[in-house]
Amino acid sequence: FRISRVCSSRQLRLVDGDSHCAGRVEILDQGSWGTICDDGWDLNDARVVCRQLGCGKALEATRSSSFGAGSGPIWLGNVRCTGKESYLWRCPSWGWRKHNCDHREDAGVICSGFVRLAGGGGPCSGRVEVHSGEAWTPVSDGNFTLPTAQVICAELGCGKAVSVLGQLPFRESNGRVWAEEFRCEGEEPELRVCPRVPCPGGTCHHSGAVQVACSVYTDIRLMKNGSSQCEGQVEMNISGRWRALCASHWSLANANAVCRQLGCGVAISTPNGAEGSDQLWKARFHCSGTESFLWKCPVTALGVPDCSRGNTASVICSGNQTQTLPQCNDSVSEPAGFATSEESAPYCSDSRQLRLVDGGSPCAGRVEILDQGSWGTICDDGWDLDDARVVCRQLGCGEALNATGSAHFGAGSGPIWLDDLNCTGKESHVWRCPSRGWGRHDCRHKQDAGVICSEFLALRMVSEDQQCAGWLEVFYNGTWGSICRSPMDDVTVSIICSQLGCGDSGTLSSSVALREGSRPRWVDLIQCRKTDTSLWQCPSDPWKYSSCSPKEEAYISCAGRRPKSCPAAAPCTDREKLRLRGGDSECSGRVEVWHSGSWGTVCDDSWSLAEAEVVCQQLGCGQALEALRAATFGPGNGSIWLDQVRCRGRESSLWDCAADPWGQSDCKHEEDAGVRCSGERGARAPPWVSWGTRTTSNPLPGVFSLPGVLCLILGALLFLVLVILVTQLLRWRAERRALSSHEDALAEAVYEELDDFVTRKESLLGSPDQRTDVSAENYDDAEEVLVPGAPPASQRSEEKVFPEENGVRSPQKGSSLNFSREVADPGEGEESPWLLQGKKGDPGYDDVELSALGTPPVTFP
Repeated sequence: FRISRVCSSRQLRLVDGDSHCAGRVEILDQGSWGTICDDGWDLNDARVVCRQLGCGKALEATRSSSFGAGSGPIWLGNVRCTGKESYLWRCPSWGWRKHNCDHREDAGVICSGFVRLAGGGGPCSGRVEVHSGEAWTPVSDGNFTLPTAQVICAELGCGKAVSVLGQLPFRESNGRVWAEEFRCEGEEPELRVCPRVPCPGGTCHHSGAVQVACSVYTDIRLMKNGSSQCEGQVEMNISGRWRALCASHWSLANANAVCRQLGCGVAISTPNGAEGSDQLWKARFHCSGTESFLWKCPVTALGVPDCSRGNTASVICSGNQTQTLPQCNDSVSEPAGFATSEESAPYCSDSRQLRLVDGGSPCAGRVEILDQGSWGTICDDGWDLDDARVVCRQLGCGEALNATGSAHFGAGSGPIWLDDLNCTGKESHVWRCPSRGWGRHDCRHKQDAGVICSEFLALRMVSEDQQCAGWLEVFYNGTWGSICRSPMDDVTVSIICSQLGCGDSGTLSSSVALREGSRPRWVDLIQCRKTDTSLWQCPSDPWKYSSCSPKEEAYISCAGRRPKSCPAAAPCTDREKLRLRGGDSECSGRVEVWHSGSWGTVCDDSWSLAEAEVVCQQLGCGQALEALRAATFGPGNGSIWLDQVRCRGRESSLWDCAADPWGQSDCKHEEDAGVRCSGERGARAPPWVSWGTRTTSNPLPGVFSLPGVLCLILGALLFLVLVILVTQLLRWRAERRALSSHEDALAEAVYEELDDFVTRKESLLGSPDQRTDVSAENYDDAEEVLVPGAPPASQRSEEKVFPEENGVRSPQKGSSLNFSREVADPGEGEESPWLLQGKKGDPGYDDVELSALGTPPVTFP
């Protein structure tokens, strides 16, 4: 009882870390906080600490006072936990206060935390999951409140919750759900201390998992004359402070998102802003106009120049959410001398929007327009830099660098809205340029137009021999240049490595030699936040050609030595570039492949069990049970990387199968391919499964394609050779049977000739005794043997004798089947096919027999 009471008075904490779930391990006993010696300290010990604190999964057991040296007593030394204990002080050790350490050897722990946001592209958005001490478990959307979301965002250091979404499908095959409802009030420091209510019967009512998005952008308003209404200066609450937005690159599409978010209808215009504060928020938003929140638009903060004091963004909304504006006139063009400022441009209905797709950036890609609910493309007939200028300006993407044609960014889908575009470069909307007319064209999607704007950004590492370490370079304004390293912290490096597909951590190297050559040094003072999901969202100094000295160029080494094209694991293999999503197990779902730095789907054109078999085997999921089409597991997003995949079923990788070029698909995500595998690891389908099912499921392409025709020709040739070989085999066997029968007949004929000779000799000598002896030897029986087709004795002497070395020849023509029939029943007056000379037992006869048996004649019809 005394031991129990002592243990109950003890407390555990982690100190000097960046959260309550990371730091130096300390125990409170008898009023004093003390530390633990790191002798024998490992991950099993850390698991007990993290579970006891409700801090989720143990990530690391640190040693040598990595979180600083403690003070006070050292309570435990040589701790040897199994990982299952409920309290750290119940683990085996040398005993309380027994150790041989000082505070330079204090032990520490890094835990994952009790709650996380997973699958959202960063630590600050995604599916809500909590750790039970054993595994991460999703939280249901039943009775989940915004105050609970606010607690989660604050605990994770992610700003404030800006949206809570439910009905997110559970990915776990067993459908596990956290069996409690959280009832936070919003002021709690951590989710684990919020009030909880057990779900009735241990089963929570839900329609799916809950998803939370946190952001530094937490609210928006339009201010005019000190009051908030549906027109005025745009202000956002950023990290708890209201800031006016800069009007640079502020577009009508951005304004439309603001009006929709505030319930103020649609944007009518973006007039010149009034005098604003000295510190305007200069991040650039790139909305399509259909977003429900401004912070859901792509945003660029990297390198954005400072904003002048009076250049504030302003919006005039229609003020009536149900009001509809006139539809855009299909045939209207900008009148001569039309002002280029959008504030004076009339605005048509927001049913028409503009975006750039598949370029890796909001400011590069295939040009697409939304009209009447459908996204369509523009034909490249007459497409030039003047047309691209209108697109780039309309999207707030700076100047046009390139106008691409011939589906440079991949073929689109849906309608082709415009053709023979002839912009002057001054129009405010691309659909106001002269053209053939709305929806009129003579093109295919292989002619889709694209643009690259000056705000298009790309990132890479440059190294001679490594994929995930090297000099960091950014593509800006049409040129690759380096990035300056000051004051790049761990969060910034982590975002860079993740963006490059090289893991989620790395280090900034300062000991590398000075880099040769000259290039722009584009940007300095990058300071990313946890809420940023790419480098482009991170604030920095403005773009400059020489932002720092050459010796300050950044060289980064990411934790994972992975190829840039590989999403995970090192070295990258085809198996790790393939995954299944949306299914009810890890071996069923929508097929997704990794290419050019992103996950995409596979079109179901020609998709059959042969392709499914390759996928299942590549993933180690046994044999294919079903090849599913038409987005059975739900439509994917991103690019459709593969189309017209044609496998035989025996390939070791989907990359070995024939297919159309990467990214060249005329499909929609409603045609995404899927598979269902047996799930038996290491199992392989019988050979006939992949071959037979391929032919059955899709016979026409396999027969009438060029490979099919070649297979038919080769098959016919092989069949002909087989027929010839079988024919010769049968002939050889028949000839052997004929040879055997004629050898017997010839022997009898020899004996008959000897008998006749002896008989004639006896008649001449007149020796009856000898005649009696011969008869006793049954030579008379030989006289009665008839040899079919044998010539008379008088003719034999005239027959040609074949040399021994030539073996046996047959004067017969035709197949072996005809030959055997003729031997068995020769025609009247025909010669015997076998002519041999010699006596039985003569060495010459034996040689001929062996030669005939060992070398059958080869004859062709």
